[in-house]
Amino acid sequence: MNKIQSILVVSILSLIVGCTTNKKEDKKVMQEPSEKKTVVYQVFTRLFGNTNTNNKPWGTIEENGVGKFNDFTDKALSQIKDLGVTHIWYTGVPHHGVITDYSKYGISNDDPDVVKGRAGSPYAVKDYYNVNPDLAENVENRLEEFEDLIERSHKANLKVIIDIVPNHVARNYQSLSNPKGVKDFGADDDTSVEYSLNNNFYYVPNKAFEVPDFINEYKPLGGDNNALTDGKFDENPAKWTGNGARTPKPGFYDWYETVKVNYGVTPDGKKEFDELPIGFENEDYQKHFEFWQDKTVPDSWVKFRDIALYWIEKGVDGFRFDMAEMVPVEFWSYMNSAIKAKNPDAYLLAEVYQPHLYRDYIQKGKMDYLYDKVQLYDTIKHIMQGHGLTDNIPQIQEDLKDIEHHMLHFLENHDEQRIASPEFAGNALKAKPAMVVSATISTSPTMIYFGQEFGEDGSEAAGFGAPSRTSIFDYIGVPTLQRWVNDKKFDGGKSTKEELALRDFYKRLLNFTINSDALMGEYQDIHQFNRENTEWYNDKVLSFVRYKGDEKLIIVTNFNADNTYGFELALPNNIVDAWGLSEGDYHMQDQLYNEYTSVLKVSKNEARVRVDVKPLQSFILKVNSNK
Repeated sequence: MNKIQSILVVSILSLIVGCTTNKKEDKKVMQEPSEKKTVVYQVFTRLFGNTNTNNKPWGTIEENGVGKFNDFTDKALSQIKDLGVTHIWYTGVPHHGVITDYSKYGISNDDPDVVKGRAGSPYAVKDYYNVNPDLAENVENRLEEFEDLIERSHKANLKVIIDIVPNHVARNYQSLSNPKGVKDFGADDDTSVEYSLNNNFYYVPNKAFEVPDFINEYKPLGGDNNALTDGKFDENPAKWTGNGARTPKPGFYDWYETVKVNYGVTPDGKKEFDELPIGFENEDYQKHFEFWQDKTVPDSWVKFRDIALYWIEKGVDGFRFDMAEMVPVEFWSYMNSAIKAKNPDAYLLAEVYQPHLYRDYIQKGKMDYLYDKVQLYDTIKHIMQGHGLTDNIPQIQEDLKDIEHHMLHFLENHDEQRIASPEFAGNALKAKPAMVVSATISTSPTMIYFGQEFGEDGSEAAGFGAPSRTSIFDYIGVPTLQRWVNDKKFDGGKSTKEELALRDFYKRLLNFTINSDALMGEYQDIHQFNRENTEWYNDKVLSFVRYKGDEKLIIVTNFNADNTYGFELALPNNIVDAWGLSEGDYHMQDQLYNEYTSVLKVSKNEARVRVDVKPLQSFILKVNSNK
């Protein structure tokens, strides 16, 4: 089961964790946004520096190669920074289950029957106090190599984000690196009962775990021989599976490689911990931190808090929390307030896919940012695919206006299809108007996924899973990125001119966003106004204004891949008044390429600017303060 398929399961589980909802009329205005927009560059650490182009399905680490921490050289990081990036999310850093044999370093071998792919899932963490041995030049010094990467990233003026996955851990969790006094998950559990408050896991008493029945001719490791591939895994009694499956034999689409963590919620949904007082969503993280100081909390809460603080101490600047909505919101209040007490500037980003839970996880759970997937991303994806209307976008911004700063925007990540894949849009250039809208429509952060800037299509058949998403489970190369890496020169020496042109677009756009005052200021939709008042304006075009101080922007974009549209774009009178425009002509210039210019003509009755926007073209038109 992938994450999108699991939304129904998550909806059911949200009843168990007991999250409350805020009625629309009770929405709270959130904290003031920071001074400038931020940009997160998600990079799958294992793949970034891999220059091996073999790409054999189910290939071993020797056959297909693997990237290392050390591949993120000063040059590589400076180039990522130069793209317009402020934060780098190193995906797949904590030590998760892998098939490569590291037993000579004291690391137990992992069973392919409960590992997805040959390289393993980064979301089946085996040891939270160390890092993936695949990523180190010297396995014994793997933690030190990651600490050096943190230092290099900071030197490049990049903040560092890593994953924490509180909802589940690997079936074979076993830390070799626990700090003094820290015990493994489940070490003190009473396994004779399904649930106990301080058990770290849920159990199926008197039943042994059974490996799922594999379907569609799937075989672990693609059918290659391995001493542990026998259709068995020793777990007695069986534990609940990570997505909440309670059977000793999970299904193939369950997250069978993981076990669900118990946060003090009984199997019938009762919370056995203190809840936040009414109105506490309006309190800051300091008050939340103080609230928990005299409270007894479940053991799993303490374990994950200590893990987060361990990495903060190492210099990590923030976390991306996997499937946060499957964990009680009270835990997040406890966890995130402790993180913020240690580092008030920590960057806390989470997956929450149910809009009715957004405000709880921001206000009560003290998340900084949530994925804006099921509203903005899904809507823009449909438009890019040719069967959606831009008319649907303004209402999304209206619905989220009280929390818009906290809704991170993206067009790709490791869970989603590559834009250039036939299954998504089949054309990397279709990302251009979508990216302009995604990056400029609100004060929220923007995220891009490594290779997106080159038009990567994710077409490699890596092993576990299917093409269209760059594999996170196997050793594989990323061809467009490899051409830019150019034998670790990181100069685009083997890139095509189309790839370099696309990267140049992303660089121009992202750098503009992180330096713009207007993009941290006011927003107003002018799309509907023009739909009603402008000839030739249509539902494949979108326009809005952004402004703050002297910076006044009109953003217009054309999602159509075939047609040019020309029209006299109109501004409502309230915008003319807000901008203090008197009658006359105002010069306007596009801020992306500094080539397109036009004139905003303001009269008593109307304000209009001529726009001729080519297929997949966008303009960020800045009003010159002088007539």
